[in-house]
Amino acid sequence: MPIILNCEGEPCPNPVLRCKQLLDSESPQDMQVIVDNDAAKENVSRYLASKGMHIDDMRKDGGLWTITASRAAGAEGAAAAPAAQPSERSCPVCAPKILVFITRDVIGQGDDTLGSRLMGNFLATLPELGDALWRIILVNGAVRLATDSNPASEHLKKLEATGVSILVCGTCLEFFKLMDRKVVGEVTNMLDVVTSQHVADKIITL
Repeated sequence: MPIILNCEGEPCPNPVLRCKQLLDSESPQDMQVIVDNDAAKENVSRYLASKGMHIDDMRKDGGLWTITASRAAGAEGAAAAPAAQPSERSCPVCAPKILVFITRDVIGQGDDTLGSRLMGNFLATLPELGDALWRIILVNGAVRLATDSNPASEHLKKLEATGVSILVCGTCLEFFKLMDRKVVGEVTNMLDVVTSQHVADKIITL
């Protein structure tokens, strides 16, 4: 019988943290996780997959998602989570890992039209950082940059195509009711945010 983890009503990042605790303490072969929102569903399924679990089923019943997962063959040495572990820190002679942490969809204060244009210019210029540009995290109002109605999403798509990791806060997407309009990046949670900040060699915050 699978171990059942009921995370109904629990905010980000609790469902992912509870999955981590269960995997660390019991290493189950089969498990079911119950969550009540799309952001938690995306985050939990992505986390479990990153730890070597096979997602067998994702079923919605009313307002609840049930994620059924089993341990893939030969997955005892689970892969590192997408947020990266401390062991991934750059070596002294390697290019630094630069994390860009964005909290708004505009730059500065005074005029939002100008601020939006500046943000587009900023994202268009980020390739100048070269291989050092590792990850972009969008939280709060910045998640609008990753939606279909924002011209900045095209800049993000180009960056993602070059290998830059783009993480978009799932709780924020849910809050602004934009989950269905995200067109670039992966849904993320606060565990990914914190571990990314820990691993990064340099953080640029807007």
